[in-house]
Amino acid sequence: MITPDTKDWTWVLERACPDCGFDTPEVDAERVADLVRANAAAWVALLAERPEAALRSRPVPEVWSDLEYACHVRDVFRLFRVRLGLMLDEQDPLFANWDQDETAVAERYGEQDPARVSAELAEAAEELAAAFDRVEGGQWQRPGRRSDGARFTVASFARYLIHDPVHHLYDVTEGRPHDLTGPPLSRSAGRSPATPQPNRPVRRGARPEGRAGPPRRARTRRPARCGR
Repeated sequence: MITPDTKDWTWVLERACPDCGFDTPEVDAERVADLVRANAAAWVALLAERPEAALRSRPVPEVWSDLEYACHVRDVFRLFRVRLGLMLDEQDPLFANWDQDETAVAERYGEQDPARVSAELAEAAEELAAAFDRVEGGQWQRPGRRSDGARFTVASFARYLIHDPVHHLYDVTEGRPHDLTGPPLSRSAGRSPATPQPNRPVRRGARPEGRAGPPRRARTRRPARCGR
């Protein structure tokens, strides 16, 4: 049984994530398209390299499998492409609600075909990245909002988005943040936004039992799904 994630994750726009180390406030919104592509490539590689049984296996019953996380990331890319279009085409649109946990159950994430998920994730990522590539000038300040009162500009929306797939790749790779999004792309020269900053805790170590790869330290739970 998965416990629904009801937390408000917009705090990542104000400070680095203490779990994955991703420093969202330092991300240049104009480079988010590149980060999306790099992150998607890492997911595609993971889905190709790990045995199917390992991809489908949950570390504990209340934590998603790698495949379920990949399905979630694919659908986040799709959702944010729709929302970005609304922000560019309408004045201060109100986003329709999306229940990520309900979707996971309804779409049977854990039963989907990893090869198809990989292809769909790559396609969704490229469509979203291409849409961000087309944003220019004053469009970065166009507004949009959620029903819970959270408000975004296209720029803050882009930064908020990219933390989600980076965080979840960290969830399934257990603390190799330098691999999550590719080369440095932050506003701070030479510093990757995916690299934890000094004095920010990062969980490292071997993988939990029952997962692909070398043995790692068992954990009762990985970081929660990043709420919409």
